[in-house]
Amino acid sequence: MDRERAVGWAMKPYYQDSAVTIYHGDARAIVHGDFPAVDMIFTDPPYGHNNNNGDLIHRREEALGRGKAGAPRPIENDGQEQATELFSWLVKECAPGWLRGGGCCCCCCCCCGGGGGPDPQFARWSLIMDGPLEFKQMVVWDKGPMGMGWHYRRSYETVLVGMRRPGPCRWYDETDRVENIIRDIPKIIPQAEHHPTEKPLALPARFIGLHTLPGHVVLDPFMGSGTTLRAAKDLGRKAIGIEIEERYCEIAAKRMAQEVLPLEAAP
Repeated sequence: MDRERAVGWAMKPYYQDSAVTIYHGDARAIVHGDFPAVDMIFTDPPYGHNNNNGDLIHRREEALGRGKAGAPRPIENDGQEQATELFSWLVKECAPGWLRGGGCCCCCCCCCGGGGGPDPQFARWSLIMDGPLEFKQMVVWDKGPMGMGWHYRRSYETVLVGMRRPGPCRWYDETDRVENIIRDIPKIIPQAEHHPTEKPLALPARFIGLHTLPGHVVLDPFMGSGTTLRAAKDLGRKAIGIEIEERYCEIAAKRMAQEVLPLEAAP
């Protein structure tokens, strides 16, 4: 029995097709033992900001004078201590244990602890990543004006990139023109029926195209509504997603069942 069949045997997927497997549950309880090795991890973990639960994002329409704030949509494990525990598990246990050598772990990370204040989150998480993995780069995603907040309004996020030793980083661009700033992928503003921190499809596609080839396996242990999985599938990769909230597993499963569309992976 091969490794992928072993994990399927051990735990029933929430959804599965020829390219994508989705599991519902806490990733820390799922990624162990005979869980299959993967070629890349791309994920958008909880930031620890209690996002969309009384924060400015939740109160955006009210703050802009466009009406009352909608119902809160908190994210599981989104307290600062919980999110740091999840990130530490990701880079200290998950990636070193199941990421193939030379594979990259790319983590979206909202900068500066929610847009300012005493907690330089991207720097703190970079230091956590460096050691268990080889810290490669902090890529700045310029989302375009104008971001949330008041002073120094938040118009960018970071993507922390680390690689698993041994071996050189898997890198499939031949242009030698890939910068550490992304300027051509605009942000999206999630609607009430979306995951509150959903990212544009082009963002994971950019990194998946740089660090994997068709047929490689991409893991997203905090998959939300499945954007990483959808990008991987459209690019001809295989993908495994894990999500703790079933409502987002359902949304992701519906997205995976849609027709595969051509998606540009090159920068």
